[in-house]
Amino acid sequence: MSGFFKSSIGRKVAMALSAFFLMFFLLIHIIINLISVFSEETFNTVSHFMGTNPLIQFGMQPVLIFGVVFHFIMGFVLELQNRRAVGVSYAKNNGGANSTWMSRNMIYSGAAILAFIVLHFIDFWIPEINTKYILGDMSGTIDGVEGLRYYEELTHKFESPLRVGAYVLAFVFLALHLLHGFTSAFQSMGVTAGRKKVLQNLGKAYSIIIPLGFIFIALYHHFNH
Repeated sequence: MSGFFKSSIGRKVAMALSAFFLMFFLLIHIIINLISVFSEETFNTVSHFMGTNPLIQFGMQPVLIFGVVFHFIMGFVLELQNRRAVGVSYAKNNGGANSTWMSRNMIYSGAAILAFIVLHFIDFWIPEINTKYILGDMSGTIDGVEGLRYYEELTHKFESPLRVGAYVLAFVFLALHLLHGFTSAFQSMGVTAGRKKVLQNLGKAYSIIIPLGFIFIALYHHFNH
């Protein structure tokens, strides 16, 4: 297994598998968050289930965190490997003729997304862990008032135009990252033969619709809170 990760192909396959997992998570995440636009009660119910279900909290959540960390570490490793292989940095590489801007700057869009994930953890995940496991409140109270708090927390975070701006900018970088990463993941798995055009179109749709959906949610709650 260690030899697999030491090889270039092994690292790319591992990177692709983690990318598939994270893209699936993004799809689930946006579906749940879109509920907040249509029904506060349903959003609270679904969020409370996701936040208290043992399988999700102690099974899937650690896997998700590992997947995020693994994906970005492997991305930086592959970036360093590529730079050593060509002997020059992307900034000096005249690769415009055979590669896109997104592919040459994945390291930067990835770094921006990583910074956003840290902000997102500070905004939502850390307060949730503190409420449930330190304060010991699993019922969903807020300011001492009984009731599920998830919708209120979500809309409160989007009151600040600076935070909303940071979220919007982060999702623009996510779109740029996905525009190359989606197809690249399938290429690394060797499944693009005869399907490249279809996968490119599917990748463009996913890379635009998912980030736009998150931007819509942030703007909607900012202007309707």
